[in-house]
Amino acid sequence: MKNKILILISILALSSCQNKDNSKNIVKTVVQDTLSKTLGGTADLSEVTPKEDKAVELIRKQLLVLLKNDISALTKDDRYFYYDAFDLNNDKKNEYFVGFSNSYFCGSGGCSGYILKNDGSIINRFTVTDFPIYVTTSSTEKFYDLIFESGGKFHLLKMKGGKYPSNPSVQEVIKGDVPKESTKVLDIQSGKLEKYSF
Repeated sequence: MKNKILILISILALSSCQNKDNSKNIVKTVVQDTLSKTLGGTADLSEVTPKEDKAVELIRKQLLVLLKNDISALTKDDRYFYYDAFDLNNDKKNEYFVGFSNSYFCGSGGCSGYILKNDGSIINRFTVTDFPIYVTTSSTEKFYDLIFESGGKFHLLKMKGGKYPSNPSVQEVIKGDVPKESTKVLDIQSGKLEKYSF
């Protein structure tokens, strides 16, 4: 009974954590250790691992709509995405940064991606950017300002008329370093984000 309570607490902790990717790994380790001690030997987590994030399904469905004209040109290796969640307007609902890292969506100037609302509708499509993206502590039109890297320079993007600029490379260049209080999102190179197919 004690072990069942530990597993339940671990799963609840997973659902309440802001950084879901990191918390999944922590919970998986705790659950696996608990089951291994209880059952002896190696534990099979297929029955206790939380189901795939609802956000993933929402993003998949939206990408199939947004990229319907591209689907026939995509290879199986091109049909994957990364995502990160962040509440950009303090409404207690996360927006989703969706990025790609393959030859179809990336070129010499960088990669493309999307920012989606929590219902899956699109806020922005962006192009020619490198990852990660930085969320600053300043805001415009109730949305945090963003910093994108493009062409080796950092560019400031501010919300205007309900959208961020789609091409970071032509926006204001930031002098100096990215502010330390900024939050990294969509840090694909870190290896901490999962890759999902669509």
